[in-house]
Amino acid sequence: MPPELIVALDLPDLAAIGPLVDRLPDGVRWYKVGLELFAAAGPAALDPLRERGRRVFLDLKLHDIPRTVERAVRSAAGHGVGLLTLHASGGPAMIAAAARAARELGPERPRIVAVTVLTSLDAADLARIGVARPPADQAEELAAMAVEAGADGVVCSALEAARLRARLGPSALLITPGIRLPCGEAGDQKRVATPAAAARAGADFVVVGRPILDAPDPAAAATAVLAELRATG
Repeated sequence: MPPELIVALDLPDLAAIGPLVDRLPDGVRWYKVGLELFAAAGPAALDPLRERGRRVFLDLKLHDIPRTVERAVRSAAGHGVGLLTLHASGGPAMIAAAARAARELGPERPRIVAVTVLTSLDAADLARIGVARPPADQAEELAAMAVEAGADGVVCSALEAARLRARLGPSALLITPGIRLPCGEAGDQKRVATPAAAARAGADFVVVGRPILDAPDPAAAATAVLAELRATG
């Protein structure tokens, strides 16, 4: 099966969601609501997606003490989200608390995915924050720790996806942001890949934002990404 496309709704306000979703092809089942939109509109940002039968990837990158994150998972689950992120660097106790809270919610629970190394960071950035390992090594060790602690999968660069797939096995979810179309601008991302490269590396989901949102024809851009993913399946 090819990876699923998640369109990142990096939008400034609630009013823009419905018109965009209605323009995109039905093959786009998943949408990411991140900090920008959630800070602007709160849980109401999820309503246009649920009303249209779309799945929600709530990308809040939770990072706090275990009890706080556990309660945040329960609150987020009440909004019907399918995927929920936290930072792997929060440690195994925090991840275990989040995973436990999610499991107790039953089969409709959100899947907990741990962010390893942001795709906007490179080796020099990691060194500045005291991490001596290269990004791929850091991502692998954080991913292994997170899955061992109970996370359903991880967020990683497509550049590390094959390595993490080999380490984590077939059941862990791999979500790859930093996806750019061939000849596209990298923007503020430093570790990027095309949809096809992410698919070949073993990603389950690819997250695409600006290459679709900023395209002259977002529907055509989304269709192109879906076609590239299906060609690798």
